[in-house]
Amino acid sequence: MSSFLDFLLSLFGVKKPAPTPPPVDPSTINNNTEPAVMTTSRVLVLVYDPTMDPATGKKLSEVQNWYRVEDLATAFMDDIRTYSGGMARYQIIQRIDIDEFPAKVDAFRYTPQSYLDVLRGVTPPHKPQEVDYASILTRFRVLERVARGEIDEVWTFGFPHAGFYESTMGGPGAFWCNSPALRNTDASMRRFVVMGFSFERFVGEMLEAFAHRTESTMQRAFAKLDGDANLWSRFTRYEMVAPGKSAMGTVHYAPNSVRDYDWGNPARVKSECYDWLNNFPDFKNDVREVDASEWGGGEIRAHHRWWLNHIPRVAGRRNGIANNWWQYILTPDKVV
Repeated sequence: MSSFLDFLLSLFGVKKPAPTPPPVDPSTINNNTEPAVMTTSRVLVLVYDPTMDPATGKKLSEVQNWYRVEDLATAFMDDIRTYSGGMARYQIIQRIDIDEFPAKVDAFRYTPQSYLDVLRGVTPPHKPQEVDYASILTRFRVLERVARGEIDEVWTFGFPHAGFYESTMGGPGAFWCNSPALRNTDASMRRFVVMGFSFERFVGEMLEAFAHRTESTMQRAFAKLDGDANLWSRFTRYEMVAPGKSAMGTVHYAPNSVRDYDWGNPARVKSECYDWLNNFPDFKNDVREVDASEWGGGEIRAHHRWWLNHIPRVAGRRNGIANNWWQYILTPDKVV
């Protein structure tokens, strides 16, 4: 009957009225009571640490006297838990140690000698540099394990020139996460992140990779909002691009920075960073003069701890975005 009525109406050029959309629950747009729920992410850790000398059995990390993965992972998880105010936690489900150099997208693999030649500057790094993510996801059944709810993300630990992005995202609707989204990964049934850490570097660089993931995620979360409603845009303001309206800045730019990684700049600028820390989302115009002493005087880990500590983590929702941003960072499926 409905289709016949539509036909008759079309004969006389009459358009059928559009169906009335269901009413929107105001609490999904704005409320002050939605609790800030703690998020735990379950992690599969893949450690690429090849044997460099079969006679001694020494691994690359030992030969180069680089950091121990367990120490890096523990310190990183402690920092995330502490500077999220307990809202974000990690649980390592499984660690797999892989005694090989990972394959590149063109199937190339370093040998111990060819890799040492690159480190010593004898030969240039192989190109293309990108690791073969598809083979890693298949080999370790990542898509299936994410789909079954066994794991939520993957951490790879490698070394210089291994070819891992600092972070990359897969799954249905995966978006830019400081790198292009992983293709052909919808079988995971939900989004997941693969972090790329290096045991040649310390915890500050791990936090930087995580903070870039945060930038990508929150920029996407606020992509549909403009002007004052886009709180992420406000959060990342710094003096050079928004004179007199500085907030937290970005991962590379502190409130007073004038160039990348300028975390030790002694100049004093006005910033609303204390307003974000103490009053969000009901700002009280608490603007103070700050300088690099606030975020560690130029030390990378100190700055990133300071920056992450200001990520909102309180109850409520504004313009459809929860006031606890950590849930989006650890659970990208919540970004719509």
